[in-house]
Amino acid sequence: MIKREEYIKKVRPFYESDLVKVLVGIRRCGKSVILSQIRDEIQEKTDNIVYLNFEKSSDLAKTPNAEKLLSYVEKNRKEGKCYIFLDEIQEVENWNIAVKDLRLGNNSVFITGSNSRLLSNEILSLLSGRHVAIRIRPFIFQEIVEYCKENGKECSVENYLIRGGFPGRFIYDSMEAQKAYLSDLVNTIVYKDIIVRKKIRKEALFRKIVNFVLRNNARTISARSIYRYICHEYESVSLNTILKYIEYIKDAYLIDELSKYSTKTKEELAYYQKIYCGDVSFNSLFIDNNRFDLDHNLENIVYNELLFRGYKLKLYRNVDKEIDFYASKDGKEYFVQLAYSIVDSKAYDREFSAFRNLDNLHQKIIITTDTIDYSTSVIRHINLEKFLKYGLD
Repeated sequence: MIKREEYIKKVRPFYESDLVKVLVGIRRCGKSVILSQIRDEIQEKTDNIVYLNFEKSSDLAKTPNAEKLLSYVEKNRKEGKCYIFLDEIQEVENWNIAVKDLRLGNNSVFITGSNSRLLSNEILSLLSGRHVAIRIRPFIFQEIVEYCKENGKECSVENYLIRGGFPGRFIYDSMEAQKAYLSDLVNTIVYKDIIVRKKIRKEALFRKIVNFVLRNNARTISARSIYRYICHEYESVSLNTILKYIEYIKDAYLIDELSKYSTKTKEELAYYQKIYCGDVSFNSLFIDNNRFDLDHNLENIVYNELLFRGYKLKLYRNVDKEIDFYASKDGKEYFVQLAYSIVDSKAYDREFSAFRNLDNLHQKIIITTDTIDYSTSVIRHINLEKFLKYGLD
């Protein structure tokens, strides 16, 4: 497995801290692998390490609850600073009590957890602020390239636009097998992590909302628009129920929300948000007849890429035009517009007009799959594959 340095370097400054290091994110995005990689790095300087993977029945049998976990660590740690790695911590009864006690000793504690017994967001709430959380996401394209090269496989940008970046899918060679893997993943998250965990009685309604949300990635939606979509079938459903269900979907990292940028605080607080899938494969799974939503999937992977590279993102409204991202990092600010192609003159005019009347204090960028350079004196055009390799600069 490739070393995911971009995530590890975010954790590295906290190796000696008494804050609990929590790797959070959707199922099967690679949290356990990164935890192991951090352990291997620390192991180069010390052997005072305790590592438990609670998905292994043998490890869980040793430490099924907080009391036995504390006892096990005490017996197996050495003098001095001890580094404790607890993978899938939610399997341990009253785990949060043990973790809070462990951090008070001469220990550095690292944990992961996210499944039907406890979602990542719930783990963070139980730690009551005594932690640092690092969000782990599926592979970005450069990680896919590295992984495929290491394993003698190939993956194109087009494939990534449709099937996304979950590491586990690359075990399988056929598209049918990959689709089956991804379908099982989504079903597991929807059913075990949310429906069972949250005791949702209106299962058909909830699945319909999930279907609607995942099909509408990179689009602005609201609970009210979902309400209008389904109320003719579910007359008894309330707006509050839909809001609650959307929060469940977010808590499981199936989706992210992007809010609008505004210089006016009250306006920024107004509900005006875009939905992005945790991975574009979620959208593709709900598409019939292979008519994949490449325009919006492109926007979704650029969103994930920019977050991975450390940009802060907002949606920007330029009078009557929407600019996909207002991105900022290290004092630099960018307006970023996305389109699958601008070869057609109407598409060209539509996308470039979004930048009209904006000052030149911010860089203006448009990203497409086109290989012809459509840059102007004030707007820079970047081919998608080049962006995925080199970023905005």
